[in-house]
Amino acid sequence: LLQVFKKPSESLDNKKHAVILFVDRALARQIKGMALRTIPMNQHLIRIQDVPTQIKNPDLVERRRRQIVDAAAKLFIAQGFHKTTTRQIARTAGFSIGSLYEYVTSKEDVLYLVCESIHAEVEKGVANAMKRTTGGREVLAEVIREYFLVCHRMSDLILLIYQETRSLPTIWRKRVLENELRITGILVRVLADLVDSGELSGLDERTIEIMAHNISVLGHMWTFRRWFLSSHYSIDEYIDIQTKFIIKTMSSQKRIKGQPISFG
Repeated sequence: LLQVFKKPSESLDNKKHAVILFVDRALARQIKGMALRTIPMNQHLIRIQDVPTQIKNPDLVERRRRQIVDAAAKLFIAQGFHKTTTRQIARTAGFSIGSLYEYVTSKEDVLYLVCESIHAEVEKGVANAMKRTTGGREVLAEVIREYFLVCHRMSDLILLIYQETRSLPTIWRKRVLENELRITGILVRVLADLVDSGELSGLDERTIEIMAHNISVLGHMWTFRRWFLSSHYSIDEYIDIQTKFIIKTMSSQKRIKGQPISFG
């Protein structure tokens, strides 16, 4: 930045552009740091350990809880959380009711574990998408695609979270909401990286946060309105249209004096 201002030959527009780029990159580093702090790598394992169990072998607990989660998810989707009993869950999972209670203490514990498994799958898909790309806007497009595909595959389960989260005790409900924000934090990091690299400009911290939430909700929209969308668009068409819309919207933002952000 100093080198640009030391050159008398540099135009005023170039100097203004240099200042904007400098501010954008500084802001992106700040946002990226914030996002990274909100996404602990072992968070899923830490959180499911908070559900009480009588079994000391962690590998066995993980395997058995996976069976419980798979069985419970099918039942919750088919007949709802309140109409499903722990005996039905145990029978579908191939357990006795006594064995079931060695791994959980209540039906609410089971619902929480189902919600945790959904979020873990979403995070895994997005993380894998980030690893497959080399950088630039390709990262954003690939992350959006993978996130939307996961939402497509797990649409019944995502709808389950929205319908039944209110049935959870306060501590588990808070954890589920934190999981949603953690996934949004991954999207914040992707957008911040693009600002830092100069691929996007004119995005302040609040705008990046809103854009990340927009992407999150657009993925869920396929779940909420699939009764219409799936009969008019394939999932690939939906992803393509939404990706172009998201990138175009962010690319068209300009910084105007006296206003943080304006749509051009």
